[in-house]
Amino acid sequence: MRRKRVLPLAALVLCVPALGVTTPATASSPGDTHGPLRILLTNDDGYNAPGIRIMFDRLTAAGHEVTIVAPLTNQSGAGTKISSASTVTVKHPEPRVWAVDGTPGDSVAFGLSEVFADRAPDLVVSGTNFGPNVAGLATHSGTVGGAIAALEQGVPAIAVSTGGLSAPVYEPTVNAMKPTSDFTVKLIDRLEDRAKSGRLLPVGVGLNVNHPVIGTDGTGTARGTALTTQDPQQFLKADYTDNGDGTWKVNVNVVQQPAAKGGDVEAVTAQKVSITPVSPDWNTGPFTFAKTASLLSGLRP
Repeated sequence: MRRKRVLPLAALVLCVPALGVTTPATASSPGDTHGPLRILLTNDDGYNAPGIRIMFDRLTAAGHEVTIVAPLTNQSGAGTKISSASTVTVKHPEPRVWAVDGTPGDSVAFGLSEVFADRAPDLVVSGTNFGPNVAGLATHSGTVGGAIAALEQGVPAIAVSTGGLSAPVYEPTVNAMKPTSDFTVKLIDRLEDRAKSGRLLPVGVGLNVNHPVIGTDGTGTARGTALTTQDPQQFLKADYTDNGDGTWKVNVNVVQQPAAKGGDVEAVTAQKVSITPVSPDWNTGPFTFAKTASLLSGLRP
């Protein structure tokens, strides 16, 4: 029988600072050698979506201790939203799986507060998402939002997405989630190799990873990696038509502009894995890019 747990969500919200980074005193220390990491795995497509399940299997096969704490239902486009309801329903349908009836941010907040209450995880992985999260898509992405929620609490985080810039086709995209997950394992191995002071990433730095779909069946290998910035363009443009009765018809169109040099759109278009440093606040500065570049130089799919 499935168990339900209902907890006040306000307490979870209050423990997440709106801006800035704190370092959890009880976080694990991976050290300088490879070892199993304690990973909180979340997403915005829902706890039973193919992307999170493929990622779970691959990270587990690599020897990591993985626990899914993810939305009960699809929360695509939820961004960094954290609910303000006084209660939240949480299901525990199987071992190592928690399904939170809320956003990715709610899921991460619950996971860090309750599931990992004894000791913070070494890493939060959000994804892999069905479809890309580049340019303006990343700004509104629940996948990226889940990673941001972890960074706000001082936990290293990686958002992972699978897809090109055209509308995703189901089977090739799902097939491409396997090389995406394989690459994520390699990325984590690299971060373990170069971990300093027990942290996989510098304080306040996360990664937004976008893996393209290669080949008609999605099983091909990407043509390298690129450390990128987020392309400033906004793909989605909404047009509104007044129905005359207080309602408006909404058409959302994809309007793509030329890719910015060095950006995530340029990399994915070139069939490369895009890795973009992200921060839990909206301050700008060169520190994240330079530090991340030194960690990831030479990494290949």
